[in-house]
Amino acid sequence: MLTHSVYRLLASSKRLAPVFYQRCSKHTLIQQVNQSQRQLKYPRFALSPERHGKWVTVKELEQYNHIDKGKKVEGALLTLTGRIISKRESSSKLVFYDIVQNGEVMQVVASRARYSGTADQFQEDNRDLCRGDVVSFTGIPGKTNHGQLSLFVTTEMRVLSPCLHEIPTAGLKDPEKRFRQRYLDLLVNPESAQILRTRAKIIKFIRSFLDERGFLEVETPILSGKAGGANARPFSTHAHALDMDMQLRIAPELYLKQLVIGGLDRVYEIGKQFRNEGIDADHNPEFTTCEFYQAYGNLESLMNDTETMLSELSQNICGDTPIKTKNGDIIDFKKPFKRIDVMDRLSKGLNSPLSFLDKEDALSQLEELSHQHNIRISGPATLGRLLDKLISVFIEPECIQPTFLYNHPLALSPLAKETINENGLNVTARFELFVGGKELVNAYEELNDPVEQRRRFELQTNDRNKGDIESPVADTDFCDALEYGLPPTAGWGMGIDRVVQLLVNGSHIREVLTFPVMRTLPPVDK
Repeated sequence: MLTHSVYRLLASSKRLAPVFYQRCSKHTLIQQVNQSQRQLKYPRFALSPERHGKWVTVKELEQYNHIDKGKKVEGALLTLTGRIISKRESSSKLVFYDIVQNGEVMQVVASRARYSGTADQFQEDNRDLCRGDVVSFTGIPGKTNHGQLSLFVTTEMRVLSPCLHEIPTAGLKDPEKRFRQRYLDLLVNPESAQILRTRAKIIKFIRSFLDERGFLEVETPILSGKAGGANARPFSTHAHALDMDMQLRIAPELYLKQLVIGGLDRVYEIGKQFRNEGIDADHNPEFTTCEFYQAYGNLESLMNDTETMLSELSQNICGDTPIKTKNGDIIDFKKPFKRIDVMDRLSKGLNSPLSFLDKEDALSQLEELSHQHNIRISGPATLGRLLDKLISVFIEPECIQPTFLYNHPLALSPLAKETINENGLNVTARFELFVGGKELVNAYEELNDPVEQRRRFELQTNDRNKGDIESPVADTDFCDALEYGLPPTAGWGMGIDRVVQLLVNGSHIREVLTFPVMRTLPPVDK
């Protein structure tokens, strides 16, 4: 086994330890070191009250902040654990350590005068403690002559888990290294750990917001025979026990609505979705959403709840700190949010009424209008894909401040109720919330007519047959469930990752994910 001190010697020599360790066999290394050196140890964590006193966290140790400069609490024997981030040797008889524990830093003072062991033990124990090691110190709380709260070692200091690699002293900036070695990113960049803590606070707030309003949190299947509830390409797999092709879910919507049919009037789920699509600054194949469904809700109640949730959430997380987008725009979540009528704005942008969208030749007419404005789409041309493109061109750039887009064309919302707008056109009772030019929320009054739902599924099947692989397979089981009666229901979904990204001013979605998807590296010859 490679000894701790020898590995330290290798690591300190031009910082070649990781490469050296990878390229040399254990036998070769052992031949090159002094066998009398102490070997690496990984002890169990077990404390004796007589020898170690009470184990404390950094926050618990801060209760002694009231004591005066230079004073010690002689009767309070404590054990503090953490990772060494700094070691400063004032002399052979006085060493200062800074250790970090769960994001909190505390100073430890090891002096020969207070240490209960021999002089040789003191030197040996300090020599064995290196930056990066996970360690344990036992001593008494007190303050230095400069007034800094510290733990003064009296009975024991030992390594619990040695760090065998040099940890960068400066911030780790290389994105490839940061996200492949996320643990190293978290060790070196405190802001990365803070983002994950903020993410947890955001999810906790959303969960509390819904719980307080009588919603029941549920879990629905991630694996199923049909992935539905959204237009997206799913990941596919095979269940050998069932001899059955299966897919990872792209949305929990159809399951959640079946729960409402079953009498659970208010349900929500916070969980992972999986879409086999592109990766960029705003998209990851695996992402987290919150979806809720509320019987006897409507579009206006959804808008009110959305405004209340996000205004309170932004205040809870950011306080008075300005919320900025990647482009430097400052976002204000003050109610009420701006609203844009999609059909009205598209008509103005195209200089043409869109009354033809329910006609058989709607696609050809819309393509002609789009070509007049030099707007084209890649891939199969379907009415829904072309309308989505037009919205991205004419409307989304205006949506810097929180903006509701409502009155969408029917072709964009196969699961939403139909209604008639002020101009007498058929639209859906749906809205999207855009902030900073990005969609955060999608919500609508749910279609509960089984006959109409089957018809819309048939239209989606036609789009799929034309080459639109994102168009979902018709779910006849869901249509069967609708025949038992879905109450008038309002449904709502929000991308958690994008909300976190906005509130922490993250430049890339991977900044707010614990372990973002990374391309596999080719194997390294050993």
